[in-house]
Amino acid sequence: MPMIEMDHVSKWYGSFQVLKDCTTKVDKGEVVVVCGPSGSGKSTLIKTVNALEPFQKGRITVDGVDVGAKGTNLPRLRARIGMVFQNFELFPHLSITRNLVLAQVKVLGRSEDEAVQRGLKLLDRVGLIAQKDKFPGQLSGGQQQRVAIARALSMDPVAMLFDEPTSALDPEMINEVLDVMVQLALDGMTMMVVTHEMGFARKVAGRVIFMDQGEIVEDATKDDFFGSPRSDRAQLFLSKILQH
Repeated sequence: MPMIEMDHVSKWYGSFQVLKDCTTKVDKGEVVVVCGPSGSGKSTLIKTVNALEPFQKGRITVDGVDVGAKGTNLPRLRARIGMVFQNFELFPHLSITRNLVLAQVKVLGRSEDEAVQRGLKLLDRVGLIAQKDKFPGQLSGGQQQRVAIARALSMDPVAMLFDEPTSALDPEMINEVLDVMVQLALDGMTMMVVTHEMGFARKVAGRVIFMDQGEIVEDATKDDFFGSPRSDRAQLFLSKILQH
């Protein structure tokens, strides 16, 4: 069974259809990059996976759980799917350690000691143990995003979703975040990543999904997508993004 499966998913905002009959799957341990022009539905697609965006048609399952079913416990489901946003979404009034501990205690029911121990271990993993007592505003954007990744990992997720995790960063900070994500991929984490970082896609993606106007236009292996994209739209997109 795939870790994430989307079957003919459609979504509307009023009369505007933002997702059109999207079908794909992500196997356990697979890294899938979702790319495409602005407004193509990429972020909406991955936000339907943990029901941050409701959808009106189709079916999504994560690790066998039906996301859209009436009886599904969405807070519990979201706790099992790590989500990293563009703008970090850290609590500014809490220390870095408290940012990592809070959800573990409140949602997973871990003891304070266990949550702190887990949080510090993951801070060390992303290279930020020295920043444990600081507040988010005292860290660079790249450091804050690495804390956000550590916080998501502290919940022991079965999969991780990344929504343009480097788009709000200064260029010199991008690689420090991508390095952490590459290591996660190498460690076997199931990942769906919305990004324009084609170097990252080439390095670790198993597959690339290309979207345009709410549709999945291409769903291909990395080599096929970069080597011989089938659609004119993907060819045009790649010619613009890879020309420099």
